Amino acid sequence: MLCSFHNFPGKGASPLNESISPHQLSIYQKILRSVASDSAGRGAPRLASPQLLHSAVELLRASHRPAIITGFVVPPLGVAETDGPPGAAVLARALRQQGKDVLLVTDTACFPVVSGAARSIGYEGPFLKTDIPEELFSGDAPPDLLVFVERLGRGEDGKYYNMRCEEIGAYTAPLDGGALLAEKRGIPCLAVGDGGNEAGMGFFYRELREMLPGFASCISAIGATVTLPVDVSNWGCYALAGLLGDSPASWLGIREGEELAMLQAMEAEGAVDGATKKQGHTVDGMSLERQIEVAREIREILAER
Repeated sequence: MLCSFHNFPGKGASPLNESISPHQLSIYQKILRSVASDSAGRGAPRLASPQLLHSAVELLRASHRPAIITGFVVPPLGVAETDGPPGAAVLARALRQQGKDVLLVTDTACFPVVSGAARSIGYEGPFLKTDIPEELFSGDAPPDLLVFVERLGRGEDGKYYNMRCEEIGAYTAPLDGGALLAEKRGIPCLAVGDGGNEAGMGFFYRELREMLPGFASCISAIGATVTLPVDVSNWGCYALAGLLGDSPASWLGIREGEELAMLQAMEAEGAVDGATKKQGHTVDGMSLERQIEVAREIREILAER
């Protein structure tokens, strides 16, 4: 077995045991109705819960040196898809604005798209471009939290599969191996995904195999301390970034006009929609208007705080 699917606590007690106030519960439920309604019919978002959302926020708050790993190569094009980099960029910026020592990580193939998205919204933090998971921990101050955002995770057979159940290991740098290294070091992992084949989805390995029998052999076996399944991985990150702020006046989430700016920047670097394999301003087959609508819903919900 490649990873302990449900038993991946990291340092200290699991945040899954923390209580949620009634007001927090109401906010989380509304957020999940917006970002995890299973609008794409892929199944995994049905496993989202207010407790998971709360625990994800708490892991981010507790970290000092988070490393955010993203980028999903679309074969045979060899370029990154549009889901993942925008969410990672917005979350990295939010964490940096809170004074955290953030590292935004991707592989060689995805770097132009990831860096393009991040720079288009003013992220000024460091990047790490690597195809080797060990390099995540090579510095003098290694990360104290790994955050996987729409990053492919290997199946139980050690191979990598896309949403079409095609084996794409030849296109995929094994950065999901960072989760295995983190587990050995007692470092927690947070994951955001939407399909079942992403790093961290091993958290729901048994449930997903039962829920998606036709996709069972392609489900990721790489677990996490906390995994947040959503309709589109970007949306999960937008929600987390917004929740990190203390009030509407200290908004840390995605801002007006930034969705289009990131999509344009990624398109200039060759990015494609992972569902359609085409360029344009769509993410997982969903229109720009839908992306903007969800981003606005998140901000409106969090204004209630």
